[in-house]
Amino acid sequence: MPLLLCVFIAGRLARCVRCPVAYHANDNCMAAGSLVLANNSFLCPNHFTARKGCKNHEHINVSWCFVCSEGGSLLCCESCPAAFHQECLNIEMPQGSWFCNDCKSGKRPRIKDIMWVKWGRYRWWPAEVCLAKDVPNNILRMKHEVGEFPVQFFGSKDFVWTYQARVFPYMEGDTHNVEKMGKGADTVYKKALTDAAERFRELQAEKEMKQLQEDRKNDKKPPPYRHIKVNRPIGKVQIFTADLSEIPRCNCKASEENPCGIDSECINRMLMYECHPQVCAAGERCQNQAFTKRQYTPVEIFRTLSRGWGLVGLSDIKKGAFVSEYVGEMIDEEECRARIRHAQENDICNFYMLTLNKDRIIDAGPKGNQARFMNHCCQPNCETQKWTVNGDTRVGLFALQDIPLGVELNFNYNLECLGNGKTACKCGAPNCSGFLGVRPKPSAEKLKLKEGKRKMPMKKKTKQEVTKEREDECFSCGDGGQIVSCKKPGCPKVYHADCLNLAKRPAGRWECPWHQCDTCGKEAASFCEMCPSSYCKEHREGMLFISKLDGKLSCSEHDPCGPDPLEPGEILKFGKTNQIVKSIYHNIVFMSATASSQFV
Repeated sequence: MPLLLCVFIAGRLARCVRCPVAYHANDNCMAAGSLVLANNSFLCPNHFTARKGCKNHEHINVSWCFVCSEGGSLLCCESCPAAFHQECLNIEMPQGSWFCNDCKSGKRPRIKDIMWVKWGRYRWWPAEVCLAKDVPNNILRMKHEVGEFPVQFFGSKDFVWTYQARVFPYMEGDTHNVEKMGKGADTVYKKALTDAAERFRELQAEKEMKQLQEDRKNDKKPPPYRHIKVNRPIGKVQIFTADLSEIPRCNCKASEENPCGIDSECINRMLMYECHPQVCAAGERCQNQAFTKRQYTPVEIFRTLSRGWGLVGLSDIKKGAFVSEYVGEMIDEEECRARIRHAQENDICNFYMLTLNKDRIIDAGPKGNQARFMNHCCQPNCETQKWTVNGDTRVGLFALQDIPLGVELNFNYNLECLGNGKTACKCGAPNCSGFLGVRPKPSAEKLKLKEGKRKMPMKKKTKQEVTKEREDECFSCGDGGQIVSCKKPGCPKVYHADCLNLAKRPAGRWECPWHQCDTCGKEAASFCEMCPSSYCKEHREGMLFISKLDGKLSCSEHDPCGPDPLEPGEILKFGKTNQIVKSIYHNIVFMSATASSQFV
């Protein structure tokens, strides 16, 4: 296993007396469990020796995959509790001992880290790695080996000695579901989860403040990129240009006070078409040419506290105002996936890709404008809108509300995760979901409304309702067997890999085809409850119908009350065979797609 050399900060190094490991001689860098021998020498945790017969010295791995959170046949790290599906890591089965990437790079628990700890027969419990001065003397006097370090459990406040093979890092959002626990959950455990989340946020704020101060001290500049004013096509991707005869003409006149303005009744503006200067009757006075004339709101790039670089307005911005166009290189899906692969292989964490349509994606990473610095927020003050400009589709950022001077500008990325990990959201909004791509929490008004409904008198149920987390049969063919489950929150659908035309089990947090529009691939808004057919708001018209039998949505293939409505009991012909109308349907989950674009 490769050993770690601490090199990211200049300063005096302490070195292990038995191996090449070196750390800075302070609590921020030194691995927990190190035995300090002198000012410049120590014994590192790699030299831990487990005591025979000691249950808490036995190596233990988790029973779920660190990527998709499901069980099954797992590849287990020999040095820490991490476990993965081979498919989720997309690697060949290794021969002999195997170590996860964190252990290969020499990553170790450090003082003040929040960890999940397995001790005795207790469940995995959150705890904080402690400084020796914060540990009671009776705990310090307990027998312990090199590599063991003291932790204090949240909730119970107990101290124990443990080591790397029985701990793994706590992540933001790990305890988001504490309020969903049943009455059977231990009160102390619930308190532990709440305290751990609070302490984790506190430590994160400290780290971010130190990082911000360090960055400002070094006067760091934003990462380099090439500034461009319009989208640049790459490879086979094309930029379309319409003939003047094809461009729609509005009814606005040059004599009007604000022709084609934001408060006007310009039909082009309502349909998100930009007027063409050679076609619009308002001529030079036309106010619906913001993309072409690049009439952007003055903004400035600044260093945020916890989200890297951000964008802030230099003046008050009115609701509906055009902030900026999202500009970058125009690439296809093949090039997009190649760039994401390259980023993952080179530990590049920042992506600037925005889906324009199924064949074109805007990547503002290498080339773009200031809009690339706008951060995500679960409760944004801006939104993306797709406009047609001179026959081509372009993306603009518009203010959702009045934004005062100096307030950070943000929008909802609606992230589509193509990698194997979750990205923590740090927007700080009251309804923050905790992770990018996860639906934000309900607002306070919705929660009050829900609470009011709970207090209303309810009729007694004659039969207890049972809701399954996962269905037992493939949603495509209806048979059981080896199935793949959808990871979309609230979706119980499962499929055979063969029914999905997949050669092997999909990796990562896979979502089933029920959530993508059959026509354009965007997030679906309406679904057939009898098959995986689904459509977005733009393409569902004429494709899904409300059944007269039970008011449910179905596609034309399954709904007897589709294009040619039938009366209950009638027979609908499908090709050469007749099928009797069925009135038994599966449960359907309705979801809404509110954003006009998707981030990749």
